[in-house]
Amino acid sequence: MTDLARTRPSALDQLPDRDPEETAEWGASLDAVAQAAGSHRASYLMRRTLERAESTGLALPPLLESDYVNTIPTAAEPAFPGDEAMESRITAWNRWNAAAMVTRGSRDGLGGHIATFASAAWLYETGFQHFFRGKEADGSGDQLYIQGHASPGIYARAFLDGRLTEHHLDHFRREAGGEGLPSYPHPRRMPWLWEFPTVSMGIGPISAIYQARFNRYLAARGIKDTANSHVWAFLGDGEMDEPESTAALALAGREGLDNLTFVINCNLQRLDGPVRANFKIVQELEAQFRAAGWNVVKSLWGSAWDELFALDTSGALVRRLREVPDGQFQTYATRDAAYIREHFFGAEPELARLAQQFTDAKLTECFHTSRAGHEPRKVYAAYRAAMEHKGAPTVVLAQTVKGWTLGPGFESRNANHQMKKLTGKEFRAMRDLLELPIPDSKLDDSLVPYVHPGPDSPEVRYLQERRAALGGPAPARKVHAVALPEPSAKPFEALAKGSGSQEIATTMAFVRLVKDLMRDKETGRRWVPIVPDEARTFGMESLFPTAGIYSPLGQTYDPVDRDQLLYYKEAQNGQILNEGITEAGSMADFTAAATSYATHGEPMIPFYIFYSMFGWQRTADQMWALADQLGRGFLIGATAGRTTMTGEGLQHADGHSPLIASTNPAALAYDPAFAYEIGVIVREGLRRMYGPEAEDVFYYLTVYNETKVQPPIPAGDGVEEGILKGLYRYQEATAPAEDSRRIQLLASGTAIHWALEAQKLLADDWGVAADVWSATSWSELRRDALSCDAAQLSGEDRVPYVTRALAGAPGPVLAVSDWMRAVPDQISQWVEQDWYSLGTDGFGLSDTREAARRHFGVDAPAIVVAALSRLARQGVVRTTAPKEAAERYGI
Repeated sequence: MTDLARTRPSALDQLPDRDPEETAEWGASLDAVAQAAGSHRASYLMRRTLERAESTGLALPPLLESDYVNTIPTAAEPAFPGDEAMESRITAWNRWNAAAMVTRGSRDGLGGHIATFASAAWLYETGFQHFFRGKEADGSGDQLYIQGHASPGIYARAFLDGRLTEHHLDHFRREAGGEGLPSYPHPRRMPWLWEFPTVSMGIGPISAIYQARFNRYLAARGIKDTANSHVWAFLGDGEMDEPESTAALALAGREGLDNLTFVINCNLQRLDGPVRANFKIVQELEAQFRAAGWNVVKSLWGSAWDELFALDTSGALVRRLREVPDGQFQTYATRDAAYIREHFFGAEPELARLAQQFTDAKLTECFHTSRAGHEPRKVYAAYRAAMEHKGAPTVVLAQTVKGWTLGPGFESRNANHQMKKLTGKEFRAMRDLLELPIPDSKLDDSLVPYVHPGPDSPEVRYLQERRAALGGPAPARKVHAVALPEPSAKPFEALAKGSGSQEIATTMAFVRLVKDLMRDKETGRRWVPIVPDEARTFGMESLFPTAGIYSPLGQTYDPVDRDQLLYYKEAQNGQILNEGITEAGSMADFTAAATSYATHGEPMIPFYIFYSMFGWQRTADQMWALADQLGRGFLIGATAGRTTMTGEGLQHADGHSPLIASTNPAALAYDPAFAYEIGVIVREGLRRMYGPEAEDVFYYLTVYNETKVQPPIPAGDGVEEGILKGLYRYQEATAPAEDSRRIQLLASGTAIHWALEAQKLLADDWGVAADVWSATSWSELRRDALSCDAAQLSGEDRVPYVTRALAGAPGPVLAVSDWMRAVPDQISQWVEQDWYSLGTDGFGLSDTREAARRHFGVDAPAIVVAALSRLARQGVVRTTAPKEAAERYGI
């Protein structure tokens, strides 16, 4: 052993050495090899020894990096099962039409991306021809997360197999008429083709992981056999910088999701240049995935490299490949043989001698184009290895050239992501390279044609036969219309009766409702409770022993609270997804469950309950993707409002989530004040999302942790309609007053209690009559009003519900909520009365609820002052009344 090795601290120093003499002999042997054969040979032997130890099951930490070579040597590649020449022609047609579609679109400034699919074409084609299962077998098939910028290639393939026409291709990025193709995978725009929206980078990877996990969840709970469903996620190496891309790698490794494969297109380029110019992204990703428990398959070098590796008897080539940074390798891909000989092979004499055995043409082929990701045999070998590996998910790191086959003006160029078209000259060069039978007479420099070999051509027949053998077209989205029966009315009736003298928070009211609904014989097992830790905060611990927390291992330990009634119970068939501290992961869970009706033909009813502040603010992009994916379910923003979270302060005090939610066209956002309102909303939500005429919407409810007596539902017609539409009069004025001394108080959520208190103060102290309205949804009122405005443009005379509801109501309108004023102000332009609002604008703060509400000016006295101010402006009360009230109440 060297002196350095003997003096370096090591964890092994804590373990007893039963035979120090034997240990010294091993060290001496290693020293001898290093001295006699060099450090590289010693390193090689050590890695071989560690690999052998790992393969025999010895308890050693895994190697996190391997050499910068293919995991599967050429000699070990399986026989290719397809007609490689035929598949090459199919791929060539798709390459051409993808480039033509984007180039033609660029005439109108619509743009598009060419280079991504050009680099990844074989990664997709090999999957489509040999691996990706369609939905015509068991209804689920495989789930394909397509890299967003590769969409032109997927459209080109759909054109080849007859699912799209030239008319469709010419409407790429031209959707206004209803016939266009969306720029990226958007299920809402093209619901028969796309299943998963992926171009918001980072959302695809985390969604794919939780989709694979949810597939296991469905099987474990006996709802759907998903054993044959495999999740494939196609990603860019630059995309892996997004935190969501790697956020759930450990989950996939920990739970052994061998039904999941990531394919990372390592063309070494992100949108503006190299991914890791001074480092090596492939090696970095390999270490990340191996550390997280993934199986890693590196598919880097094409067959042109085989001869170079065979003659590298000293390992000099492998060493050099490992040390050259990505930025330099990109340069090699664009320079001539002389440059490559000097700057790559000139690094040491051994390499120079190796290079002398090869022609310039051979060297440029290796460094310019020969990547494993461009060779179907090597891609097939990697995919087959992924499918055969059990016990862990697999990542395929496939090296390609961005812009491959598009010509030297595109290939490996930093700007190729922004390059939107090819010239006529470049198309002719591409045609010659791909050997496509397109005569010069068909090539117009101003409008390059689409080409198709014909519906009865050997290529199309081969493609369709392969897809038929694999279960039908892919990608494809199919909705299996399965309406769920209406649950029992009893749980809703319980909320309608109120809580008597008991004080409960609306958060607890919702949890009790769902707990009762989960007992329903018909639909109870379809509820999927999701919580990112702190289930006890939301009062959900009662679900632990009855529903169980899902774990693929069950419960391998004796829980510390086992002797308690509400103990922490994990089970293989557990119903609750208690995800730990990950809103992004929980949202990915929710999306998988919310779209199971289409993915698997099994409608599930997810409810995701979270700290209100950490919902829309933190994961709004995923909620937008949920809408794009046509998800259905209930999002619950618990501990809602800016002033109800006593003592938690700025980061927990949510005053704006409903405003963010209102930007999502698929979100039906409600801010219920009472438990019975929750019952009405949830019951209607189940009908709209899971009934015979199911709609592609999801519900967002804000619920509070402030305990109050929950009243019964008021008698009279129109209450339920008003709850659902967003506004109804909860309590008329109790004090007699002429109409001139009257005001309308609109309040949502917990603010209804301040408004009711203010109602009494106004009557008792100022002789003002106030009607109190419960505004259950400001955004639904606005949605209806916007719809009426749109109808009026078409000549239809429709009056918004909020205008009709308040029509003739005497006095001004004063709106108040535990949200910023912009939330109720959404409806102000459709209210005919004088309008004013109060809200909790600004940062949150730690204090009691009373002090916080006084600080923001939304408590009952503040409402009284504001009401008197509006009435004073109209000359109804004396002008000094607001000041007198402020002094009286200590404001």
